[in-house]
Amino acid sequence: MLNITIIIVAAFICIALILNLWRLLKGPTTSDRILALDTMYINAIALILLYGIHASSVLYFEAALLIAMLGFVSTAALCKYLLRGDIIE
Repeated sequence: MLNITIIIVAAFICIALILNLWRLLKGPTTSDRILALDTMYINAIALILLYGIHASSVLYFEAALLIAMLGFVSTAALCKYLLRGDIIE
């Protein structure tokens, strides 16, 4: 029963990733594109966690943590670049 639930949730997350990709490509403003990219990181983390539960492996949880940290830093850097035009002061 858990395997079927994981597959259904993974399909919904893949649909969310496709919709985020559409927003990333068609976003009217740059801030919409940054938000779509940040949401894609979150959905990718959710997919990795689901696969880790399905495979019963702890390694995928560490990979999801690394992606979460990189996603946070890159979103912060993109927002700072958008506001100031320079990342390093």
